[in-house]
Amino acid sequence: MQVQDKKVKRISVMNLDTSQSADNGTTSSSSTSSSRGLPNGGSSEKSYNCANNDLPFPPGGYASLRLPVVTGQELNPVARCRRVYAHAHDYHINSISNNSDGETFISADDLRINLWNLEINSQSFNIVDVKPANMEDLTEVITCAEFHPTHCNTLAYSSSKGAIRLIDLRQSALCDNHSKLFEEHEAPGSKSFFTEIIASVSDIKFARDGRHILSRDYMTLKLWDLNMDSGPVATFQVHEHLRPKLCDLYENDSIFDKFECCLSGDGHRLATGSYSNLFRVFGCTSGNTEATTLEASRNPMRRQVANPTRPTRTLTSLTRAVRRGGENAGADGNGNSNDFSTKLLHLAWHPTENSIACAAGNSLYMYYA
Repeated sequence: MQVQDKKVKRISVMNLDTSQSADNGTTSSSSTSSSRGLPNGGSSEKSYNCANNDLPFPPGGYASLRLPVVTGQELNPVARCRRVYAHAHDYHINSISNNSDGETFISADDLRINLWNLEINSQSFNIVDVKPANMEDLTEVITCAEFHPTHCNTLAYSSSKGAIRLIDLRQSALCDNHSKLFEEHEAPGSKSFFTEIIASVSDIKFARDGRHILSRDYMTLKLWDLNMDSGPVATFQVHEHLRPKLCDLYENDSIFDKFECCLSGDGHRLATGSYSNLFRVFGCTSGNTEATTLEASRNPMRRQVANPTRPTRTLTSLTRAVRRGGENAGADGNGNSNDFSTKLLHLAWHPTENSIACAAGNSLYMYYA
């Protein structure tokens, strides 16, 4: 009688005695023969239910028996180059920014800003070009560029003269003219050999709400309101204590260091790096005079000091810059001498969480408050 399905319904007792297995070579196949000879689930003397636990099992097991083994399925992400956008810049690229439309991005070098489509790597559009006909007439270069976080037609770029220009891509294909200019002029008679060097903007960041721009020059952090181009709404002192050492900083090229800046996702705090692997965090909301110095190390509170409080001023009532921070000449905020060989140039704030990442030397530190 043919078997109607392929399910195993019973097993036979195997003869484990090798001396007897030679005499009874058909024992191992008794399950098949008995199952075919017994219709409707009949029973046999040598067959029993598989739930029975009396089946003998040798101590060493069966060499031919292979049990499934659980293996780890941990994934190791690997970065792969998908596209190369080449042959569009003659100088080193200093910044890249993605557009909020999710389709384009910009790349900027010292003289040009190019607009790319993410899906096309063979062609770009030059939207800003500050290269003069005669290179001897060059007076300023582009230092940073960034798209507006929500308006895909708006971007800002900074220059080595301390200016921030806001441009609208809808005006023309080549944005030679800016829609707004943010610049703070020095008081007459206060200019020196280092004035233009320390005024160069090394980094700019839009606030998440798109209302403010944070800029970083060598000495300060400045917060700008897009609706007020007469001057920054607040200025935060970072390296004022180094002003007496500008000559030494110029000799060892430290004055040309490019420090980045960042804002928290809620826009309540700002941060930037400094020397000796220090970074400073400032509060920028109304009535907040927070100015904290931390060290990028396993113990970030090791060099923390409380800065003297300043009179509170609201951002909406500011008619001039509010200056905050330590002003001890020749030392950092803790009174310690600066180590110019160790510097914290790169840092970033998480867009939604209150965590910050700092790159100091060959180490990456992440802090959560």
